[in-house]
Amino acid sequence: MSKEIDEQPAAENPEELLDLKLDDQKEWAAGIPAVTAAMVDILHEAGFVRGMEGLFKMNKKGGFDCSGCAWPDPDDDRSPIAEYCENGAKALAEEATTKKLTAEFFAQNSVTDLAKLNDYEIGKKGRIAQPVYLPKGATHYQPISWDDAFKKIGDKLNGLASPNEAAFYTSGRTSNEASFMYQLFVREYGTNNLPDCSNMCHESTGVALADSIGIGKGTVTLNDFYDTEVIIIIGQNPGTNHPRMLTALQKAKEKGSKIIAINPLYEAGLMGFKNPQTVKGLLGITTHLADLYLQVKINGDMALLKAIEKLLYKAELENPGKVFDHEFIMNSTKGYVAFLNHLNQYDIDHLAQEAGVPLAQIEQAADMLKDKTRIIICWAMGVTQHKNGVDTVKEIVNLIILKGSIGKPGAGLCPVRGHSNVQGNRTMMIYDKPYPKQMDRLKEVFGFEPPRDHGYDVVESIQAMHEGKLKVFFAMGGNFLSATPDTTYTAEALRKLEMSVHVSTKLNRSHLVHGEEALILPTLSRSDKDVVNGEAQFISCENSMGVIQMSKGMLEPISKDMMSENQIVCRLAKATLGSRSVVDWDKYEKSYDAVRDVIAKVIPGFEGYNQKVRTPGGFYLPNAPRTGKFESEKHGSRILFNLAGLPKHEMAADEYRMTTIRSHDQFNTTIYGLDDRYRGIHNERRVIFMNEQDMQKAGFKSGEQVDLYNNFGGVERAAHLFVVVPYSIPQGCTATYYPEANVLIPIDSVAKQSNTPTSKLVFIKIKKHKAG
Repeated sequence: MSKEIDEQPAAENPEELLDLKLDDQKEWAAGIPAVTAAMVDILHEAGFVRGMEGLFKMNKKGGFDCSGCAWPDPDDDRSPIAEYCENGAKALAEEATTKKLTAEFFAQNSVTDLAKLNDYEIGKKGRIAQPVYLPKGATHYQPISWDDAFKKIGDKLNGLASPNEAAFYTSGRTSNEASFMYQLFVREYGTNNLPDCSNMCHESTGVALADSIGIGKGTVTLNDFYDTEVIIIIGQNPGTNHPRMLTALQKAKEKGSKIIAINPLYEAGLMGFKNPQTVKGLLGITTHLADLYLQVKINGDMALLKAIEKLLYKAELENPGKVFDHEFIMNSTKGYVAFLNHLNQYDIDHLAQEAGVPLAQIEQAADMLKDKTRIIICWAMGVTQHKNGVDTVKEIVNLIILKGSIGKPGAGLCPVRGHSNVQGNRTMMIYDKPYPKQMDRLKEVFGFEPPRDHGYDVVESIQAMHEGKLKVFFAMGGNFLSATPDTTYTAEALRKLEMSVHVSTKLNRSHLVHGEEALILPTLSRSDKDVVNGEAQFISCENSMGVIQMSKGMLEPISKDMMSENQIVCRLAKATLGSRSVVDWDKYEKSYDAVRDVIAKVIPGFEGYNQKVRTPGGFYLPNAPRTGKFESEKHGSRILFNLAGLPKHEMAADEYRMTTIRSHDQFNTTIYGLDDRYRGIHNERRVIFMNEQDMQKAGFKSGEQVDLYNNFGGVERAAHLFVVVPYSIPQGCTATYYPEANVLIPIDSVAKQSNTPTSKLVFIKIKKHKAG
């Protein structure tokens, strides 16, 4: 079986790739270039007055939450000038743009013509200004009233043979209020088919931590970074993906903390930071971040962690009681002896070889940790999006509990979430595998019997579409096609749907690869004023560290024909469920306070929600492990040491490991520009970063055009016309941007237990491109 369709358009003429310009890789992030890049986007999209009004209110107390990453705002000392980063400003520019897509735009541009554009060009068209509908067999979206749109969707949902023939996706930007009402509607409708973006990113984290410590979230606060001794950053590139984290790292360094960076690529944001909000940063003075940089092979993290643990154990034997926290191990863990026996099976030289890191550097890391107890470990997709992602997160837990570095100030686990409310979505019960206690509470409060069977996650939803089991797909935000793996397979699945519906702020590729019928429902953004019945409303979000805070839009929407996510859900529920519903949807549509009052009745930790969320800066949710209390369903009040082997990689001699990464000029699937300033890439995204020795061995030259192939399960996948770029990356390893290389990620290559696509490790072959 073979398929070579690439749903991400390549340049039609190879000469188009000749605009690629290569620059030196940067050794620091931010500085004046970051300020300049942010302002250019703001002025171009929103104009000076509108843009500055938004920037001055973003991430401020009483203002609105950035729609970018989930890094927390400081509790107290927020900047009076700018509490945002370059990418946050670009995210605001995208949603505050004055460009809008009306009926005239859709009449002039067919779906086929729009699909020929790349994701950057599609995203730059502007905000969707009114609901539009694509009838079966039509070539153009056409305007539709809100009432007709809801009736059409409701009739389709009610006409299905089973509620399980529909799936309801959620992106990480959806507010707590809308997320809660969304899952409430879906469950009263009768299904748990609630795939969400967590399935594709930190699902491995949630599974691992819930099993290990009793909660699928991190255990630290932002202030812990200022009271720690060592910060380990593994599988994460904060300079591009969470730029405001650099300020916290800078402050930690000033207070004496050491930083160990673990990543296959040398990244500017892990090496140095020029803080543009300080005089030193504006003068070009760099704060050096990583004291030690371990350039691990792709998916060599497990071997590296075990090597560090083995060296620490050796140090513990030499100085009993001085390296490991035996009191913590005795009182709060189990399986310690079995873990040591497991660790003793490994040879340190073999572990170093599997990690791809010189043993002397690993010894240096162990030396930095052996006398320390206040240790924070941060991680992101570089850890979770592997077949062994769950086990690697549990190995991180192993290291932390050996040192007793949890449940105390300046220590703990810090999974860094990607999207601004992805953690809040899960707290609001957006989950395809709900807990029985949650469903019991819904029944008690609302009086209907929610479904108990597990629903489809993202991968399962795509497979169900292919098999004809799903007929309707409803997406609350996001760009599903560009975010998901195996792009061609997923596109084929989406085209088999009877109806696809997207609640969106801007046009994206998922609107152009659709079911027989398709609708786009335009919604308000975070920065837009949200007025219901003459009263300004606010929403709330949860950041990576469990803080719930209010978010109140300040900008005038560019169209009066947009609707908030909460209103869309309530209107859809009424159109679908009608008189058979036992929920007062009218009340929740008119008042977000009413939504928060009922959340307080259903979800633990939200008691007094409306009062606490109005406190400037918000409030922390309960987090038992943060206080040293652990209670998992499997292991009770103790953390079990996890025993996991090394991943086995069977590769052909001409195969390479490939990981997908973001450029600096994008956030998730939103492409802000065609440059990757920190990596020295300009005017192009279809590039493959390669080790220079690998290039010489294979006969590739810098700038040469190649095609990439993956063969998994007897299916050949191809991504055509990429440009070879030499880069500092371990031998045998390569890196490409997503979504351009998502076509190579097999739908059935997933993490064990979490079912997360293995976007960070794909085995590929590289062949010289042949024109024509």
